[in-house]
Amino acid sequence: MRTITQISFILIIYITGYTASYADMQLTSPAFKHLSHSQNPAEKYSPQESDANSYIPVRYTCKGLDISPELRIEGVPENAKSLALIMDDPDAPIGTFVHWVIWNILPDTKVLKEGQSPPGIQGMSDFHKRSYGGPCPPSDIHRYYFNLYALDTFLNIPIPSGKSDLIHEIGSHLIDKTELIGLFKR
Repeated sequence: MRTITQISFILIIYITGYTASYADMQLTSPAFKHLSHSQNPAEKYSPQESDANSYIPVRYTCKGLDISPELRIEGVPENAKSLALIMDDPDAPIGTFVHWVIWNILPDTKVLKEGQSPPGIQGMSDFHKRSYGGPCPPSDIHRYYFNLYALDTFLNIPIPSGKSDLIHEIGSHLIDKTELIGLFKR
């Protein structure tokens, strides 16, 4: 079911002619930096020298306090009515593992504060909880994608929903998208 939803999402983007514009909206964290390579979730991750500043600090993982990192949002389109955020790990052994799902974040939000519930509705993660679940890979280095979506509406999704429900609802409401990638090795 998850694969069908993802394919549908890709088809909607293709049919509507949406192309990602990473130059306008930005998602950053003072704790780690954006990676400039290995951005295809289907590819196995291979570490590179330039990764040294891209690691998610232990504080935000299962080995630390397991709290969410501070995330800064810039360049949200003026016509955005809400934002949505999905954090997932495409390198998980069982397939993409969802760590955090939030929607209906107000578009004027500039900072998601460290360790605090964000201003929006939190959906169900693959940890079976409605909150942040930090990186906790069984082995190797994993990539953690923080995908931020600008939408032209507030979403009416039942609270216990997860990533697949959110992706389905984003559909034709997508205005812009950006991502931040961090690394962690247990």
